[in-house]
Amino acid sequence: MECLFIFNDFKASAIEQLKQNVAPIHAEINDSIESLFIDVDYHSKAFNELYPEIKTRIQALRFGNVLFNLDQGGYKDVDDNIIADIMNTWKSAEVFLTFMIKALLTYLSPDQEKNRSLLNNPELISKIYQMLESNDNVMSKNEFLGNAEKIVFDNFKRFAPIVSPFSIHNPDGWQYWLIHFANSYRARQVYNDVLHENSTMQAHFGRSGLRMLSYDPSHEGNLYLFDESSRTKAKNELHDDIPRMISDHGDALDVMSFYNASYNETAAHSDDIHEMIIENPDVEVITQSGGERRVPNTIRPDDILRLRDQKSFFPMFIKGKIR
Repeated sequence: MECLFIFNDFKASAIEQLKQNVAPIHAEINDSIESLFIDVDYHSKAFNELYPEIKTRIQALRFGNVLFNLDQGGYKDVDDNIIADIMNTWKSAEVFLTFMIKALLTYLSPDQEKNRSLLNNPELISKIYQMLESNDNVMSKNEFLGNAEKIVFDNFKRFAPIVSPFSIHNPDGWQYWLIHFANSYRARQVYNDVLHENSTMQAHFGRSGLRMLSYDPSHEGNLYLFDESSRTKAKNELHDDIPRMISDHGDALDVMSFYNASYNETAAHSDDIHEMIIENPDVEVITQSGGERRVPNTIRPDDILRLRDQKSFFPMFIKGKIR
């Protein structure tokens, strides 16, 4: 396995300290693991200036799997065009972007008409500013988290097929966001499971099942902290959401299409999704040979999800559900 690590910090002193910290680890790997080769580059530049050089180096080495971890001082320190370029340049690309929500709101201020073209929902931006002006403690409220999450998702979903708009969990205020961009549902599937293994590190407010941001804030929405309590809520919603999504696609669809349609808007653990597929009385999982899956962890992407001919009460109400 060959790996290239490119470390960059605008402060030269930070990079010098990092070199000292990494050196013994790098040396130990080189001495003890013959099958792993690691090359390390160090830089001290603004990321926007360094990116073209990074891109050229990665392409020259023909690395196909890339991950950018962008821990920025503010939203303005990352050019949206660079994120889009990363996702378009490499098929297997992931980006982690950390920023303060206030920096994004400033950059996308509704008072700046030139920025309105960046938004899918400028009304939500206006609502956020009204909340900030009316209550100094609004940053600690779930209502703010829910609305800000919608803004983050609406603004960033154009850059990648998969975007996770979850904030860093801070009960004193939802100020920092750690956004995950990916080109494959599989990356989000794994990321969701990692968040559940490290519960309470990130937070989501909205629905717990599929279509996590499609909710009426007047009577819906819960705080989801990727813990056991959150997983229980998710299972309750997945019970209805799964057959509803299958129905929306004509009463049958392959598991791969189900993943692609659902993972961009769910915080649920993959085990919970598979469990509720198997347990749902209205759903059957058909294999390529025509058999039926009965165990959650055996579900394959090429299986078919199908609504049963003999249905429960669910289809009687499905068309009337608010989506």
